[in-house]
Amino acid sequence: MQIDMGMLVLIFIINFAYITLNTVRFLLVMRGYRYFAAFASVIEITIYVLGLSLVLNRLNNPINLVVYALGYGVGVYVGMVIEDRLALGYTMISVILPDPKSSLPGVLRENGFGVTQHAAYGLEGERLELEILAPRKNERRLYGLIKDAAPNAFVIAYEPRYISGGFWLKRVKRRNARRKKQ
Repeated sequence: MQIDMGMLVLIFIINFAYITLNTVRFLLVMRGYRYFAAFASVIEITIYVLGLSLVLNRLNNPINLVVYALGYGVGVYVGMVIEDRLALGYTMISVILPDPKSSLPGVLRENGFGVTQHAAYGLEGERLELEILAPRKNERRLYGLIKDAAPNAFVIAYEPRYISGGFWLKRVKRRNARRKKQ
């Protein structure tokens, strides 16, 4: 059995590219970027058919299948890294502070974050609860500000499905208008 290194590299690169694109496309769909996702799927399926045909035509060498699987695994990882760097969409962060007079809301507002605050009550008494909507690209900076100003804060983050009104209304409207034009 002869090993064709060029073919192995080609199989790896093709499946790596396919799965990376597949992962990013899936995340684009989940974030509502339909047109980008549709365009990516055309490229994705072309790469997939090409890679699969290379492997299926060379099943006599099991190393081809192993390299195909390695390309798959590396592609998933790199796709997730790309999505994390793109940081598409928004995140909603709830922060519960043990000190109801905390300066954190002011610090966050000074740094450009919209903050809704209200009194909350827990097992050990009065608390201050904050709700912050932020672009995912600013999420790490936001966590840093929270950690610096209130290291004992209880923080929960989740992805909002629908946004209407409030602090981000103008930004969201502009983004949606751009999407409709595409």
